[in-house]
Amino acid sequence: MKMIISAGGTGGHIYPALSIINKFKEKDKNFEVLYIGTHNRMENEIIPEQGIPFKSIEIYGLSKSLKKNINTLKCLVNAYHKCIDIMKDFKPDIVVGVGGYVTMPVIMAAKKLKIKCVIHEQNSIPGKTNKLLSRGVDAVFTSFKESAKYFDKNAKCIYTGNPCADNVINLKPIDKEKLRLSKSKKLVVVTSGSLGSEALNEKLTDFFKLSSKEDYEVLFITGRKNYDEYIKKHKLSKNIIIIPYLKNLAALFKSADLVISRAGAGTISELITAKKPSILIPSPNVADNHQYYNALDLVNNKLAIMIDEKDINGKMLYEKIKDLLNNSDEYKEMINNLNNHEIFSSSEKIYKEIKEIVNDVK
Repeated sequence: MKMIISAGGTGGHIYPALSIINKFKEKDKNFEVLYIGTHNRMENEIIPEQGIPFKSIEIYGLSKSLKKNINTLKCLVNAYHKCIDIMKDFKPDIVVGVGGYVTMPVIMAAKKLKIKCVIHEQNSIPGKTNKLLSRGVDAVFTSFKESAKYFDKNAKCIYTGNPCADNVINLKPIDKEKLRLSKSKKLVVVTSGSLGSEALNEKLTDFFKLSSKEDYEVLFITGRKNYDEYIKKHKLSKNIIIIPYLKNLAALFKSADLVISRAGAGTISELITAKKPSILIPSPNVADNHQYYNALDLVNNKLAIMIDEKDINGKMLYEKIKDLLNNSDEYKEMINNLNNHEIFSSSEKIYKEIKEIVNDVK
């Protein structure tokens, strides 16, 4: 099979695309793939490093500036025509869009050439690009069951989950001692994404201070850009371990007793697959407030707790965590619901669905 896949801008789009590619490589020895991404975002480095053929297009998201938007539309038209040429040359059996505005000209070109195409949505509330593209694609794969209602009424929506979680299924828990943590003590992991959040970090400081005499440990991941300043500013007790970043976060989740985190789609899928109770603090600075709705889906199924960032204070969080770690009924209910939550390989399901779609052509 020959596939063109496109995703861009953030790891939340790129890593699910990589999971899909890896599944096809595992299943099909004749598989060929070409990745189309933006010329100036992180996929421009990540994908070639993986040895995956890569073509870049110049494309930008819409802004509040009329002048910039005129240039954006010109770039969209040029990118569309470039994608037409790429597809005529590569001759894919399927075109897959996995999020980000870069997918707009890619999927548009596939539709124009009558090539089978599908999209995957990671968040519970779809982005504007995927909402538009859902009209006329062969399938819309969703990470959340509730997402189907936001797409075009004629779209064929299929609940597949998020491929980001696939590597968690057979992942071994991280060795806590390598992070200067005790094997025997309970562990609370606190993270706010790879870049972190200075505002949230400051709000959490009082919680860390109140936890200084507790028997549990806290691993606090500040985010790379905030680490140096934070450790200069705050001196915390030895049961609070502070690091800037951890590459294998999913393995850490498996070793934790409780996770405090943002509510990005990839993180949520990893928490569910790792079966870890969490307190989710959605970022207020994301499009369409989608992290709130991601978290709400888990809260409605009693898989997690959600607290708005504006409502966070150290004492409240300290009391809540102390209660949860003492095996409160709420904590036990989350554990029970997570253990009973259906876990399956998302990329495996996507592989099977795409195979059916492609085979319908032939």
